[in-house]
Amino acid sequence: MAVPPAPSVPPAPSTPADPTAPVFRQLTDSEAPLFRSLPDAGLVGRAIAGVEYRTVAEGGDYRPEWSWVALRDGVVVARAAWWGGPDDHEPLLLNWFDVADGEDEAGAELLRRAPWTVEYELIAPVGWRDDPALRKAVESRTDAARAAGMKPLVERFQYRWTPDLGLPERPGRLEFRPEPDDDVIFDVLRRVHSATLDAHASRTSDKEGLDRAAQEELDFFRWCPSPREWWQLAYDPAGELVGIHVPAHNPSGPCVGFIGVVPEQRGHGYAYDLLVECTNVLAENGAEFIAAGTDQGNFPMAAHFTRAGYPVVQERINLV
Repeated sequence: MAVPPAPSVPPAPSTPADPTAPVFRQLTDSEAPLFRSLPDAGLVGRAIAGVEYRTVAEGGDYRPEWSWVALRDGVVVARAAWWGGPDDHEPLLLNWFDVADGEDEAGAELLRRAPWTVEYELIAPVGWRDDPALRKAVESRTDAARAAGMKPLVERFQYRWTPDLGLPERPGRLEFRPEPDDDVIFDVLRRVHSATLDAHASRTSDKEGLDRAAQEELDFFRWCPSPREWWQLAYDPAGELVGIHVPAHNPSGPCVGFIGVVPEQRGHGYAYDLLVECTNVLAENGAEFIAAGTDQGNFPMAAHFTRAGYPVVQERINLV
């Protein structure tokens, strides 16, 4: 005889093993105030550059779908926001990441659960290691990122030139010509990156090859909303190629997009000439400031920025 089926019983609600464990989730369109609810002393991160977390709908840089929070009992204990340009379909960078005191593991788990593995860039004041409060603010974030599986790549100097600092005089040693052929530009970038002090280019070249490193630079130039005709190659009096400079605008404004000298022309200080030309081109096109950066270990380029009158205004810590 057939046994009648047991009566259907609705399943009991699941009970978390730890009811105080944090909940990790993406923001909804109306939850920018929730993201902003985590207290922040504003010692590091984009806050020191005068940037508030604001969504695109609020006139800011961030998208709710690229912003995550960790909530413990409904209170934000960690938060992360990824950034991309206006036309990007995926984030390019993690540049907002905070954890409450004692919540490093919640911050690490937030990064583990998020669906992106792009680079993390943390902005810090100059000399942050010498100030205990600044050092703690940096290390709480970088320790959580490292616990999530990220590794330090490089620390960089960030510069900002303004007209009151004076325009560096062109040395007059090189001839600069626009180069409309992207294949020529690509070849020059390959030559520059065949021997480089740039940590990002070295990492890409080692992992994916020299062509990929050159292509990443070219893609960045194209991504910038600045005129293609600004890209220039430089030649010495004998007509031999020296290198390339790219004045640019990124979404934040005018910047030194790229300075590169081919290996056989190094040792003559030509990177300074390229930097000066780049600065003058941007100033002649109305720049009221010029942002720039270089790896802290790239001592020759850092010296050129100093000579050209660019002060260091921030440091950047990059983890991948």
